[in-house]
Amino acid sequence: MTAERPVTAEGEEDGAGGKMPLLDHLIELRSRLLKSLLAIGVAFGLCLYYAKPIFAILVQPLVAAGQGKLIYTQLFEAFFVEIKVALFAAMMIAFPVIANQLWKFVAPGLYRQEKRALLPFLLATPVLFAVGACFAYFITIPIALKFLLGFQGNVGGVTQEALPSVGNYLSFTMQFIMAFGIAFLLPILLMLLERSGIVTRDQLVSARRYMIVAAFAIAAVFTPPDILSQLLLAIPLVLLYELSLFAIWFTQRRRKKGAEAAPVEEV
Repeated sequence: MTAERPVTAEGEEDGAGGKMPLLDHLIELRSRLLKSLLAIGVAFGLCLYYAKPIFAILVQPLVAAGQGKLIYTQLFEAFFVEIKVALFAAMMIAFPVIANQLWKFVAPGLYRQEKRALLPFLLATPVLFAVGACFAYFITIPIALKFLLGFQGNVGGVTQEALPSVGNYLSFTMQFIMAFGIAFLLPILLMLLERSGIVTRDQLVSARRYMIVAAFAIAAVFTPPDILSQLLLAIPLVLLYELSLFAIWFTQRRRKKGAEAAPVEEV
């Protein structure tokens, strides 16, 4: 005799009890994708209308660094910059809708305890990404720009002047924002790996030295080739790794206390 899944008050099974045919899964997936694409499309149209004000915000670190001029060397470059700015902003704005559609697609197949375990990570993802993006915009990018623009001046009787193009500056800014936003998701990734049993905290502790090397390798790939920019990403990565180890230790302690406090059922 097989055990039945618990049923909620609404008559629906709590978790992945029912079997849905493959075609129904594909139809559900298509519906979620269409809603996500619609959210991106609406946000893109709105952001395209305000592309210039959005780009004006992105260039503020450049202005603060003393560079008051941007050029474009190709006729279509400025137009495509506005398209990229609008798409970048639209993805940020539409992310809550995309995450909600992803949750609605995955949640019916999860047990109640699995939902409680996964939902905090899903809610923390945009928060940590935003923290990383703000760290890049307010701290890293101004420091990097001040350092890179410091090479202007007289060199052997020749004036050396920086004339960044709009396309290059946007790529520079987006590279920093995306790199730091994704880097700040490291605690979520490591905690999910630990909760799923793929790695243990002891393994992560023993791999600390390799993580330090990997942090500098990642920084070398995703930042400009100057040592200052690389340090500005590598050092937060190492600190986030240590924070992840502490967060895993704290959650393990809470789970252990919860298990000890739970009443033992009599046989």
